[in-house]
Amino acid sequence: MPQDPMDFEWSYWIEWGRERILWLLAGHLLVSQVSRLLVEKYKPWCLMVYGMAACWLLLGIKGFAVILLHATISFAVAQFQLSLLTWLCSLTLLSTLRIPAVEEAKRKWYDTENEYYLLLFTVSVRCLFCTSFSLEYCWHGPAQKSSHSFLWMLAYVFYYPTFHNGPLMNFDEFSKQMRRQEAFCFKTNLSILIMGIIRIFFWWCLAELMIHLMYIHALYSSAPPLESASYWALGGLALAQVLFFYVKYLVLYGVPALLLQMDGLKPPALPCCVSLMHSFTKMWRSFDVGLHRFLVR
Repeated sequence: MPQDPMDFEWSYWIEWGRERILWLLAGHLLVSQVSRLLVEKYKPWCLMVYGMAACWLLLGIKGFAVILLHATISFAVAQFQLSLLTWLCSLTLLSTLRIPAVEEAKRKWYDTENEYYLLLFTVSVRCLFCTSFSLEYCWHGPAQKSSHSFLWMLAYVFYYPTFHNGPLMNFDEFSKQMRRQEAFCFKTNLSILIMGIIRIFFWWCLAELMIHLMYIHALYSSAPPLESASYWALGGLALAQVLFFYVKYLVLYGVPALLLQMDGLKPPALPCCVSLMHSFTKMWRSFDVGLHRFLVR
C-alpha cells in the first residue's frame, strides 16, 4: 500500500537515515564506546574529530567550511562578552541563509535539492548551538574561560547525534556531563542499547502504519474533503495529526537520545504525549524539552 507522501519531514529524514545518517550514527556509537573503554579522558576530542569527519563526508568540504566559519565567527564575537552582540551575530548568520545570491551559490555545491536542504537544516540547528555556547562564554568569569575554549566549542557544535536535527542541549549541561568520567560497564550499556532499539523500532513501525493507512496530511492538502466533513470528523483529523507529530518525534529525537545515553550523557526528556496536554503552555514545556530549557536559560 502506498504511503502518504505529503509529510515532507518524515519522508526526508527517513530517506537520509536509510542512506547514510544511521550508518554514521552507528560509527559514532562505535567510536564513543571504544573511547569510553580505552581513553575516557580524551572522549570529547575523539567524538569531535568523528563529528567533523562525518560532517565533511555528508556535506562536503564546502558545507563543513560553512559550519566551521559560523562557529569561528560566533566565538570571535563572544570575546566581547556582550549578550546583545552575541544575539545580533546569531541572527545575522541565520539571515544569510535567506540571501538569494548565497542560496544560489550553495545550491550549486550539490547535485540534488535534498543535499542542499540537509545543509540548510544543519546550519540552522548549529546556529542555536553556537548561540548557547557564546552566551555561556559571556556569562562566565575569567576563571572559567579554560572550560569555554574554542576546542570545547567545536566538541559541542560537531557532536554528531544532535548534529542535523537536534534535540537541543545547552552547552553548560553538555560540558559538565561530558567532563564527568564514569566507570564503563559493557553489560549495562548493552541492555540500554537493546531496549532503546526495541522502543524506537516500535515507534517507527507505528508511524509507518499511520502514514500508510491514515493519509492525514493528504486529506489536509485537499479542500473538498475538509469542507464536506463534520466538526467531529475535523476534530478527529486534528487529533490524528498531532498524534502522528508526537510519534514522529519519538523516533526523530529517540535515536539521538539513545546515543546520548550511550555516551554517558543525560538527554532532554522525549516528547510528552499530546493527548495528556490541555494547553499549549504545557505543550512547549513538555514536547521539545531541550528547546524549552534553551529558552529559559
